[in-house]
Amino acid sequence: MKQPIFLTPQFQERIWGGTKLRTEFGYPIESDLTGECWAVSAHPNGQSIVSQGPYEGKSLGELWKEHRELFGNMEGDVFPLLTKILDANNDLSIQVHPNDEYANKNESGELGKTECWYVVDCEDDAEIIYGHTAQTKEQFVEMIESGDWNGLLSRVKVKPGDFFYVPSGTIHALCSGVLILETQQSSDTTYRVYDYDRVDQSGNKRELHIQKSIDVTTIPHEDITVKPCIEKIPGATITTFVKEQFFSVYKWEIEGSAAFHQDKPFLICSVLKGSGEIVTEAGSLFIEKGSHFILPAGFGDFELTGNVELIVSHP
Repeated sequence: MKQPIFLTPQFQERIWGGTKLRTEFGYPIESDLTGECWAVSAHPNGQSIVSQGPYEGKSLGELWKEHRELFGNMEGDVFPLLTKILDANNDLSIQVHPNDEYANKNESGELGKTECWYVVDCEDDAEIIYGHTAQTKEQFVEMIESGDWNGLLSRVKVKPGDFFYVPSGTIHALCSGVLILETQQSSDTTYRVYDYDRVDQSGNKRELHIQKSIDVTTIPHEDITVKPCIEKIPGATITTFVKEQFFSVYKWEIEGSAAFHQDKPFLICSVLKGSGEIVTEAGSLFIEKGSHFILPAGFGDFELTGNVELIVSHP
């Protein structure tokens, strides 16, 4: 009987980070500028570590290389997905990500970065940057060069439970007071278009990537509206947010006990609220807010019990 693979996250300090990963999720972060929890990651810049079971102490990257059977013998040199929780205590830079082709050519073989956001929590009147107003590349360049950020950038109000799909080429940024779970391709390539002329603790401005941003931005912006599909099953509500080229993402809300069958190459599961148990023929395992685990290929039938909310994804 295969076991769930529980993972210990890695944490990243950011100029815009805060303390919600500690106060909301109980993670043992030391810095008051912790912006990112790399919860399920095999990326070299922050690898999750198996916390229990037969593979305890191994990194997710090691598992991908040495035990591909856990992932349905999927092909590929790199584990394809990365799950993060981001605490935007301040505004993030205005940014854009490349697609696979551009990243492979210009970023030493790195994957491109299409991502999506589930809003875990946010302040009243919180917002994000999603898209831009330029109709041509010439207009886009002109508005960047003139610093017409208010004219260029599109702002969207957000509330807890909102979901946004952010394909490569989309100008975007989280703004202050937003806490999200992000599902993305396993990439750490970000092109900054504008960073509010901020300086870091050493007094240095962060690097901008204007030409690369111009190269990869989708012009005009293509607005993508997510239409969630909600399904009720005994003991649970399943919300399907997106099923697309790189990932499918769902919200599972469990009330009592719900039966599932794991037939994907693997499932990534992140607990956002409550607590409960994973129940199989071999026994049960406790899960709670802040737990992250992978249900491997061939996991088969299981139940989730308790009052618990998870974001679940697979490639």
